[in-house]
Amino acid sequence: MVKELRDRSGAGVMDAKRALDEAGGDMERAAGVLRERGLAAAASRAERETSQGVVDTYIHAGGRIGALVEVNCETDFVAKTDEFRTLVHEVAMQVAAMDPAVVAPADRAERPELEGADEEVALLSQPWVKDGSKTVGELVRDAVAKTGENIRVRRFARFELGG
Repeated sequence: MVKELRDRSGAGVMDAKRALDEAGGDMERAAGVLRERGLAAAASRAERETSQGVVDTYIHAGGRIGALVEVNCETDFVAKTDEFRTLVHEVAMQVAAMDPAVVAPADRAERPELEGADEEVALLSQPWVKDGSKTVGELVRDAVAKTGENIRVRRFARFELGG
């Protein structure tokens, strides 16, 4: 059960064991416990400096739409992992698909002309294109919980042919 929980959550052996003990062996409750702990840990890391990271692109089929994103983390070790690179590529795909105007709702203050709900214009508030039950912000927070480092979507650009 510990191995299964580790595979699902990316948590360490002892963290998975403690969560299962706390949840009385219930896998779903244990996953919830780990998620809560991960979110609490992510919040405590939010102010850490993110000076490493990756720039990635996504070009939609046919080459008519493309996105370029910069996502930062704390160390080059994490920046080189497959999980981090996958996250960055997912963010680039989101930008290409949903055409957000700003990274976070707080960035709207710089762009008072923006109309619409945060879910329409702020990347981190948008439902993730691959799983609408979670937002892009939650996707990033899950990665923070797995890597143990602060991760920040710094900036993006979207290009559309003729746009």
